[in-house]
Amino acid sequence: MRHFKRCALVVGMTSMLLACAATESSTTLLNPTPQTNNQSTLATQTIQSSQVFVAEQGLTIEQIMADPDWIGNAPEQAYWSDDSQQVFYQRKQQGTPLSDLWLKSLSDSSNGQIVTLSEQHNVAYKNRVLSFDKKFSAWVYEGNIFYKNLATGSLKQLTQDSNKAYNLRFLLDGKLSFQSGDSIMVLDPENGFREQRVSWKFADEPKALEAPKDYIAEQQQRLIQVIAKKRADQALRFEQQQQLQKQNSSLTAQAFYLPKGHQTVTARLSPNGQWLLLVEEVENKTRSDNDIMPNYINEDGRIKTDNVRQRVADGKPVEQTLWLLDLAGHKAQQLPYTALPGYNEDVLAAVKRENAVVKGETYQENRLPRTIGLIDDWRWSQSAIQWNSQGDKVAVMVAAFDNKDRWLTTVDIKEQKLLTQHRLHDDAWVNYQFNGFGWLNNSDSLYYLSEETGYGHLYLKSYTGKAKALTKGKFEVDSLTLSADDQFMYFQANKKHPGIYEIYRVNLASGDIEALTDLNGMTEYVLSPDEQSLLLTHSKVTMPPELYVKALAKPVAEQLTHTVSEAFLAINWLAPDIVPIKSSHTDQPIYSRVYATPMTEGEAKRRAVVFTHGAGYLQNSHLGWSAYFREFMFHNFLVQQGYVVLDMDYRASAGYGRDWRTAIYRHMGKPEIEDLRDGVNWLVANTGVDAAKIGTYGGSYGGFMTFMALFTAPDLFQAGAALRPVSDWAHYNYGYTSNILNTPDVDPIAYERSSPIYFAEGLEKPLLINAPMVDNNVFFVDTVRLVQRLIELEKVDFETAIFPVESHGFVQPSSWLDEYRRIYKLFETNL
Repeated sequence: MRHFKRCALVVGMTSMLLACAATESSTTLLNPTPQTNNQSTLATQTIQSSQVFVAEQGLTIEQIMADPDWIGNAPEQAYWSDDSQQVFYQRKQQGTPLSDLWLKSLSDSSNGQIVTLSEQHNVAYKNRVLSFDKKFSAWVYEGNIFYKNLATGSLKQLTQDSNKAYNLRFLLDGKLSFQSGDSIMVLDPENGFREQRVSWKFADEPKALEAPKDYIAEQQQRLIQVIAKKRADQALRFEQQQQLQKQNSSLTAQAFYLPKGHQTVTARLSPNGQWLLLVEEVENKTRSDNDIMPNYINEDGRIKTDNVRQRVADGKPVEQTLWLLDLAGHKAQQLPYTALPGYNEDVLAAVKRENAVVKGETYQENRLPRTIGLIDDWRWSQSAIQWNSQGDKVAVMVAAFDNKDRWLTTVDIKEQKLLTQHRLHDDAWVNYQFNGFGWLNNSDSLYYLSEETGYGHLYLKSYTGKAKALTKGKFEVDSLTLSADDQFMYFQANKKHPGIYEIYRVNLASGDIEALTDLNGMTEYVLSPDEQSLLLTHSKVTMPPELYVKALAKPVAEQLTHTVSEAFLAINWLAPDIVPIKSSHTDQPIYSRVYATPMTEGEAKRRAVVFTHGAGYLQNSHLGWSAYFREFMFHNFLVQQGYVVLDMDYRASAGYGRDWRTAIYRHMGKPEIEDLRDGVNWLVANTGVDAAKIGTYGGSYGGFMTFMALFTAPDLFQAGAALRPVSDWAHYNYGYTSNILNTPDVDPIAYERSSPIYFAEGLEKPLLINAPMVDNNVFFVDTVRLVQRLIELEKVDFETAIFPVESHGFVQPSSWLDEYRRIYKLFETNL
């Protein structure tokens, strides 16, 4: 299944996405309210670390880069039990790649107990669905369906076969529907009766007789009587079968026939079982424009080739078509996009005209229909198709393939056409976050997220009325949960500071917003089934995530788990200060993590390292535990060695609104380097750093920025390390890159001024390139091509380290250790 997903160029420590001390006092937050940005004082503020750093703690790179099991394995994917008195969570086993499911009672002082494999099917209902009367639940475990009576607790297993069920839903009559291949099955949980409610095939509709394929066949059928009789008999049997299908309800429903050579994207049956909204596209067979990647280290000692993604330069628009299927009348109606405002606007006309001028050509504006398809929210697990509870209305979120428009549309079932409820246009690109939406439970009103004011906010709109903003301000809202009675919408937001995420709820009638947590870090939540408590996953700068419970009737959250190791807790970690550094180019400050010990009188000028986090849509200068936990520890190690470390949420980072996010549109590597320069100037002015002793490093997008800094601003840093770096954006993926730079055939200007390979002649300072060879995110060829370019430019002060078994996110501790030894040596040698 393929949606218009927005891919992220993010390197996490345990994932491959291109995506404290335990007290609050461990982090100093300078000027925590972003709205009161007193720029005259920002540049003069200095680090005042609230925690004395113990230099004798003796951190080593070997310890930092060891298997992270030594830190302790934090709880993940937490969810509530049906009775709201217990919680479940996943936790990695020590010393293995496996995870266990844990059960913990709210009254239990321990971390709980492991659920045995033989019992997991009974409780693995994190993604359960509820009946409309809330009396029953159902879930899929290992492909099979389980059904539970919530009043009695009785459990039934409804299927046990190799047919994987997905898109499980309750219907209004209490039956369950699920998708199996290109069909929707309906299952009666009471008696186990299963029916195929609807199926579809991408083929020509069968006919009684095929027309003669040529003259000889036509002659044969006309002259030979026995052939003519066989054909007549065949037609009679076909017609009888057609009538039987129509008149006998005991048979499997007649299939719908859709365009040959297409494939299903997704399908959703209405709760009343009368309609199916189906989305399809041209079949994606083995694509000739996909790439291959050699893999050198394999069990058989041979070189293996892996099929990997296509490059943005090879990406082609893929139209996704909406069909409304009337199951009772057996009619299929295509829903054209022509009803969408702007469906044929030439939104890239100015870009195309600019590029045409460079080529000495003239561009004529066109009004061809744009390629359109589904868009879902990359952080919110929901379908881009949402039926209301009565099953007579359906909403669909679609977006243009050029990334400039997103429409929330509903289907007028009577007229069988699309009705636009909301259009979000962005001259840069529509975010792949803040696309959550749905219906209220008890009315025909829609709620949705939108960045239309410059920040992701929540809106409520009646089916035929105007939208009402439920939240507003310079903060971002996400992770929505609607109460069963439609009174409240729960959400996560960074309302009080860009780097602090708390949980709130808004009263949908009055608009009043209530803060439900005050933990001052990074907090995620799950509302309990009885809607009386929140299950929280909370972390601080120097403390990995733990589970907490917050009863809505109580003022304080209580910690449930303690999974961090004694070895980790024994280290007196230095928490970075969160500093709003004055920007030379925007009114907003550049929030940054600064790792430093207080200066002493007479101390010599210090060395510094600027770390650049990965991108896509990522924030690192927050008050929670970072996905870059190894870097956090490495930065503590660097401070122990006398360095100051700066980690900036440069423009393009998440958490700061639309303008911050889109500042890099059509010119990646320019605004971010400007922000790094402001950071370097702040270090020199405020932390006793010698401007001639500053280095930089980063991975993925951070590696790209290391290239751009050393190639286009050689005075800024004395050395740099680029890890798994992008050197030419035309070779990166479609979903991420086309958002920011359009496509190379449309906007070569953007690609050539954003790709480091075009500026390699600017290298003057030592450069280390650390490149994994089986990276299916940023291909190894990015490094190969750049190295060849540097060789041809006769550059001498660079070296390349390759990692034969690693992909984008390193796994082996030996690889991590080798990589960071090299980085440390680079800085020790040159700073």
